[in-house]
Amino acid sequence: MTCIVGVVEGDTVWMGGDSAGVSGWDLTVRADQKVFRNGAMIFGFTTSFRMGQLIRYSLSIPEHDACMDTDKYMATAFIDAVRKCLSEKGFAKKTNEQEEGGDFLVGYKGRLFHIYSDYQVGISVDGYDACGCGSPYALGALYASTQMKGRKRIELALRAAEHGSAGVRSPFHIEAMK
Repeated sequence: MTCIVGVVEGDTVWMGGDSAGVSGWDLTVRADQKVFRNGAMIFGFTTSFRMGQLIRYSLSIPEHDACMDTDKYMATAFIDAVRKCLSEKGFAKKTNEQEEGGDFLVGYKGRLFHIYSDYQVGISVDGYDACGCGSPYALGALYASTQMKGRKRIELALRAAEHGSAGVRSPFHIEAMK
């Protein structure tokens, strides 16, 4: 299910997502959006609508100490808050002492971060990223569209993902944050 796409353009992070809710062979086009803002961050999620709801409505974004660089903040204070939120609200899974959350993108301070289910924080050198079952199609479109800007580039990537993946459906929701 899903395609979430993020692009960094100058000091702006563009993010877009589809509306598919998929369970097995069943598809529901959802009204609740996968791309949203929480505090000074923009999020786009895959994995589970429940996880997205928790990040949107229950996650308290921790204060970013001005002395701490952004990479360290994201890998420590931010991830600690995400883990706490998902665990306390019953979403995180623990198997053989390994905790697992979900997959989502975060735009913060003009940068794009990919949070993986093992809570690692990924940063692509390309200035764009995608997650969800439609991500291979979206990443190809993003690679081929480097001359395009903002919203049009996100729309193209999402349309490519919808064309190639049965788990991606419009309408698409797109946001930008500086």
